[in-house]
Amino acid sequence: MTGGSVPAKPKVLFVSLGCDKNRVDAEKMLGVLGLSGYQITNDESDADVIIVNTCSFISDAKEESIDTILQMAAYKQTGKCRALIATGCMAQRYADEIREQLPEVDAVVGTTAYDSIAEVIGKALNGERSEQLDDLKKIALPSGKRVLTTGGHFAYLKIAEGCDKHCTYCAIPSMRGPFRSVPKEDLLREAAQLAADGVKELILVAQETTLYGTDLYGRKCLHELIHELALVEGIRWIRVLYCYPEEIYDELIQCMKQEKKFVHYLDLPIQHSNDEILRKMGRRTNEEDLRRIIGRLRSEVPDIILRTTLICGFPGETREQFEDLCRFINEMEFNRLGVFTYSQEEGTAAARMDGQIDEETKLSRRDELMELQQEISFDLNEQLKGIQTDVLIEGYVPNENVYIGRGYGDAPDVDGFVFVSSDENLETGDFVHVKITGSSEYDLIGEMIPEEQ
Repeated sequence: MTGGSVPAKPKVLFVSLGCDKNRVDAEKMLGVLGLSGYQITNDESDADVIIVNTCSFISDAKEESIDTILQMAAYKQTGKCRALIATGCMAQRYADEIREQLPEVDAVVGTTAYDSIAEVIGKALNGERSEQLDDLKKIALPSGKRVLTTGGHFAYLKIAEGCDKHCTYCAIPSMRGPFRSVPKEDLLREAAQLAADGVKELILVAQETTLYGTDLYGRKCLHELIHELALVEGIRWIRVLYCYPEEIYDELIQCMKQEKKFVHYLDLPIQHSNDEILRKMGRRTNEEDLRRIIGRLRSEVPDIILRTTLICGFPGETREQFEDLCRFINEMEFNRLGVFTYSQEEGTAAARMDGQIDEETKLSRRDELMELQQEISFDLNEQLKGIQTDVLIEGYVPNENVYIGRGYGDAPDVDGFVFVSSDENLETGDFVHVKITGSSEYDLIGEMIPEEQ
């Protein structure tokens, strides 16, 4: 046998766009690649393979995905790139269009096929164009450890895939398939591995978390899952996002009251409050329902932080209906709120509705809502001065000599921060006890205090 070095595995650059569910898919694909011996690089010019994990939630996301693919395609000429692969929602939804209009893409991998990513790369490097679009009723459960991209102290745990709601504005079911829960044993195994790697906060995500278990176990059992996840050693916080308000149920509320690791925070994407708009959206609540659900949550869990998202400029939305929404938001005083302008998604019922609203009006209404929320958030944060709370440290600002952290009321990437002054040297992932001393519209200022005070 002759001597010589073993050729190195190709280097892979991964660009992931879109939501936290997409991020989980990306981290699992990185795990598959690591298990297969591929090297991961952050240098576009040094990558043999570039993967773009695309998003197609709204038109802006599609444009960003296409722009990113074209930017990465340039490295076939200026870098070492020999294979460009599109994965994720846009790849699933527009596989034919990508094949015809983006010849730079060598392979397409859909939302349930990412466990085959290593095989797809092998084919692409051998000059074989391929598409891997599996049945949207399956769940990809690849072997191998996730490669976290969140810094290591928190991680998203995707507990279900797909959606059965079929809201008139949303194309998610066509890209992600029907609702299907991930089995508990798989989630507990994944959570234990994440905790062993240093994760202290688990953030449960799905298109709709509150229906967890209905397909597998014949009942809503998110509360059971949370109780079992709370037993995983090393996990300190469990946060739940994307709870449809009509699906909130008694046992879940009781779980929040009883389980110390279940932080008092819920994301309730209500989208609107006007009954007629909600009906046209295909939502399953009306204003009276929303008031009742929100009122009960706040009555049962007085310190709960509620986040919501809204859509403004839905087809046919009148000025009066928009003002109804503004009044509702002013009265409900959500702690956290985000606003999307309506996006006319092809293939959806809302895209065919009369009364499509111009972009200028949609943007103006979005800005009006955000200005209203800014005032609400400022007032609510003012009321927090003097309280004591735990904060998860995430970084340090050397020129200001303060640490950056999040309280239980702040989800990563979408909510604010707590800026903490401390005489001690703190590390990312540390939990510290803090007294709030100041506030702004979205952020808080505090000082670290000993636990016993």
